[in-house]
Amino acid sequence: MKYDDEFKREVVNRVFDGQKVVSIARELGVSESLIYKWKKEIRGTNSDEANELIALKKKLREVEMENEILKKAALIFGRGG
Repeated sequence: MKYDDEFKREVVNRVFDGQKVVSIARELGVSESLIYKWKKEIRGTNSDEANELIALKKKLREVEMENEILKKAALIFGRGG
């Protein structure tokens, strides 16, 4: 089966977002090796941009987790005072 570039980018973006290749492959009925191939192709064409995007998404997840921790701490300390 032939997949268009948009589909490939969407699949690879899901990998970059932190989803597991195996779960994406099962969900979409695509082989894991094909997803890894697309990931390699996309990284090869925009390696600097892809690396920056991956780093930014990772940082965003970290900041979101920190934010959630701070919200919970504020609730705990707000009740105790």
